[in-house]
Amino acid sequence: METLANLESFVRSAESGSFSAAARRLGLTPAAVSRNVAQLESNLGVRLFQRSTRRLTLTEAGERFLHSVSGGLDSIQAAIADLTSNAGQPAGVLKLGAAPAFARDYLLPLMPTFLECFPAVTPDWHLDNRQVDLIAEGFDVAIGGGFELTPGVVARRLAPAHLVVVASPGYLRGRRLPRSPGELTALDCLAMRSSSSGRVRSWTLRNAGGGEHPLELRPRMTLDDADALCRCVLLDMGVALLAVPDVLAHLESGALLRLLPDWYVDAGPISLYFGSQKLLPAKTRAFVDFIAAAFREHDWETRFAAGAGKRG
Repeated sequence: METLANLESFVRSAESGSFSAAARRLGLTPAAVSRNVAQLESNLGVRLFQRSTRRLTLTEAGERFLHSVSGGLDSIQAAIADLTSNAGQPAGVLKLGAAPAFARDYLLPLMPTFLECFPAVTPDWHLDNRQVDLIAEGFDVAIGGGFELTPGVVARRLAPAHLVVVASPGYLRGRRLPRSPGELTALDCLAMRSSSSGRVRSWTLRNAGGGEHPLELRPRMTLDDADALCRCVLLDMGVALLAVPDVLAHLESGALLRLLPDWYVDAGPISLYFGSQKLLPAKTRAFVDFIAAAFREHDWETRFAAGAGKRG
C-alpha cells in the first residue's frame, strides 16, 4: 500500500509542474520529493511523469492516476488537519494573498475581531498586485478578481469588481465635463499598466441600457500601482479608471468626482479563492465564513457596485 508521503509528492508535483515547487509546499527537499515519486512509479510499475530540465509533464497514465487520487488525498489531508488542530478548532498558519490597498482599507480593520474570535490562527499575509497560484505557492486563501480557476481551486463571490472614471474637483475646475465616453479624449488620462504584460489594458465601458464603448485613450502618464494612480488623481493630474473599492472613500467625501456616472467597466466579481476539497481545514473555513459575513454586514456588495447612487 502506498504511503501518504508518496501520493502527496506525486499530486503536488503534478499540480505545480516541478519537484522544486512541490518541495517548497511540502517542506521537503526536491531530492526527497523526486525519490517519493520514483518509489511510487516503481511500486505501480508505470511511469507517471515525462521529465525534462524545465518541467514535469504527466504521462497518459499519470493523468488518469491524478484524476483518481487527488480529490481523495485532499479529503484525507483536510480530515487529518481538522482532527490534529486543537481537536478540530481553527488553528495554525493561514497564508493569504491580496492586493495591498484592498487589504489595508477593508481587510486589516477586520483582523482585531477575527483574531479575538480565533486566537489559535496565525495570519500570514502576502500583499501584492498579482494573481497568486494557490496550489503551487501553498496559499490557503486569496482575495481578488479575475483569478483563473485552476484544478483544485474554487471561488466564493463577494461583490462586483466595477471600475469607474474619476477626477478631482481641482482638475475639473474650468474644464467642460464629458457627456459621452468619446469626449474623454479631451482630458489628461492617467492609466494603469499591467504588471504581467507591461501594457495598458484595453477596457470597454458599458451602461445599464446595454450600450458599450471601447475606452481608447492615450495616457498622459502610466503607473503599475492602483494606490499611486489614485494619488495622482487626487493631485489634480488628470482622470483615471479605478476600481470602486479604491476610490469609494474619496467619492463619499467629495475629494473625487465620478465622470460619466452612467458608464462603468465590469471586471467580473471580487471573490474568495480557496481549495476545493470537501473538508476544508478549520482555519480556512473560519476565515472564509468570517470575511463573507463582514461583506454582508458592511453591505460592500452594494457599495462596490457602479450603480450605487452614481456618486457624482
